[in-house]
This record gives sequence, structure tokens and C-alpha cells, in this order.
Amino acid sequence: MQVGMVAEIQPEPRRHTDVAVGVLLRSDGALLFTTRPPGKAYAGYWEFPGGKIEAGETVEQALRRELIEELGVTIGPAQVWKVTEHDYPHALVRLHWCKVRDWTGDFEMREGQAMSWQSWPPTVRPVLPGALPVLEWLAQERGVPFDPEILLNQ
Repeated sequence: MQVGMVAEIQPEPRRHTDVAVGVLLRSDGALLFTTRPPGKAYAGYWEFPGGKIEAGETVEQALRRELIEELGVTIGPAQVWKVTEHDYPHALVRLHWCKVRDWTGDFEMREGQAMSWQSWPPTVRPVLPGALPVLEWLAQERGVPFDPEILLNQ
């Protein structure tokens, strides 16, 4: 470096937080949405339930643990359906989406969140932005139009 030059400090690249997410589907096609708990980023926004994948866990193990902790239900088999990424101001997340059709237990909102079974199209507002790609794919599967702007508005 030459005298008088200032080294430019490069910020550390943001690391992904891997998250297991459950798209719980009832036999009538309704989807389970829950709100983000009080005290967390985006509190009150509607999302699909799930949480961080801890070291050494598979996506299915993490999703099973999170849904027991958050909702009090034990899921059946869960395989990754889609993987998306979303860059929130508070975290860069890699979302591992699993369709879940089987579970046991009674739903208990253990983190003070609300829950809602939604037929298509969902009417809960606002929806967490990271869920929009999955909602678009679900709309495509159903052969119906999709307008993401409606879901983001409160």
C-alpha cells in the first residue's frame, strides 16, 4: 500500500441461516398460517411455521422439533419440496419448504402466536415476504391467479 492510501474495509459476507418450513395441508386443501410471535422480527406477520436448522439436524428433524416446540404437534414424514432464499434486513435465510399432510396432537400456540387455516386464496394479512414464492407455486398448482401485492398489505 502506498503512503497516504487508506485501506477500504470490506464487510463480511452475510451467512445464510437455514430454516425448515412446514406447509401444513389439510385434506380439504386448507393451509396453516401462524403469526410471528411477539418480540421477534416481523412480529404479527403471517407465515408458515418452522424454524432454524440446528447443527447436525436434517431438515425433517428440525421441522419436527420446531413444530413440537411451537405448535405442540408431531408431524409425519416431511421431504423438502422447494428451497428459496430471502434477504431480510435482520437475516439472510435459506428456506427449506416441506409439504406436510400428516400430524398428530392438538394445536397449541406455545409462543403466543395466532393460527389460521386458510382456503385459497389466503385472506390473512400481511404475509411474510419470504413466503411469496411458495404461495405463487401453490397458486400455479391450483391453476389460479396470484397477486403478491395483496398479501403484503395490512
